[in-house]
Amino acid sequence: MSFSPFSLKLMASLRNTLPLFFCLLAATGPWLCSATSATDTFVYGGCSQQKFSPASPYESNLNSLLTSLVNSATYSSYNNFTIMGSSSSDTARGLFQCRGDLSMPDCATCVARAVSQVGPLCPYTCGGALQLAGCYVKYDNVSFLGQEDKTVVLKKCGPSEGYNTDGISRRDAVLTELLGGGGYFRAGGSSDVQGMGQCVGDLTVSECQDCLGTAIGRLKNDCGTAVFGDMFLTKCYARYSTGGGKYDAKSHNYKANYGGERTFAIIIGLLAAVVLLIIFLLFLRGVCSRGGK
Repeated sequence: MSFSPFSLKLMASLRNTLPLFFCLLAATGPWLCSATSATDTFVYGGCSQQKFSPASPYESNLNSLLTSLVNSATYSSYNNFTIMGSSSSDTARGLFQCRGDLSMPDCATCVARAVSQVGPLCPYTCGGALQLAGCYVKYDNVSFLGQEDKTVVLKKCGPSEGYNTDGISRRDAVLTELLGGGGYFRAGGSSDVQGMGQCVGDLTVSECQDCLGTAIGRLKNDCGTAVFGDMFLTKCYARYSTGGGKYDAKSHNYKANYGGERTFAIIIGLLAAVVLLIIFLLFLRGVCSRGGK
C-alpha cells in the first residue's frame, strides 16, 4: 500500500500530536485519582493487644468475617456479623459503616480498601479498627456490638487565626442543626461552614443522639475558635470545616469531592478537540498545497 506525500506528512504530525495528548492525559490522571479516592483517606486506626496464632480457628473465622463485610458492602451501607467459634475467644465479631452520602459502589470500594489495610495495620491481633474518610471497619473477639462507647479516639482542631465571633456563631448554629437532625447520618451547612456527623448503625436512636451530643459538645469546648474540627468517638463522630480553614478540603468538606470525574471528562474533551482541530488544519493545508500546484 502506498501513501501520498500529504498522507505521510499527516501521519507524522499525528505521531507528534497524540503523544502530547496522552502525556496531558497522564498528567491529569493523578489529579483524578486524588479527587475520587478522597473516601479512602486514612483517618485513624487501632489494634487490640491480644494476639492470635497463625492458622488458628480464630484466624479462619476472622477471614470469613472480613469476607462477609466486603460482600455485604456491595448492597448495604451498614452491617455486622458474628462468626461463631468453638469458644468465645475464637468467635469473630465485626461491622462496617459507610458514610451516609456514599453510593453503593463507593461504599463497597471503601470497605474493601479498609479491610485490605487493617490486616497489615494489625497483624495477628484479635481486634482491629480502621476509619477512612468514607467508611469504618471494626472487628474483635470481644463483644462490642450494640454497646454505646463514647471514648474519644481522635481529636483534631485547626488553627484559630482569622476566625471571628460571627464565624463561631455560624459554626455553633450548624452544629446545633446537626444535633437536632434525625437519622444516623447528618450533614448540613450555612454560608462557609459545613458540618457532618454519623453514628455506627449498631446503636439505638437514643444512643446515637447521646453520642453525637457528646461529640458536638466536645467539638465546641475543645476546638474553641478553630477553623475546622474533628471529634471521633468510638461509636460516632462529628466534624466541621469553614471556608477560611487552612486544611485539606478533600477530606473535610465532603461536598468538594463531588464533580471530580465530570471536570476530568471536560478536560479530556477539550484536549480531544484540540487534537481534532490540529488534524483538520493539517488536512486543509494539504488540500491548499495540492490545489496551488
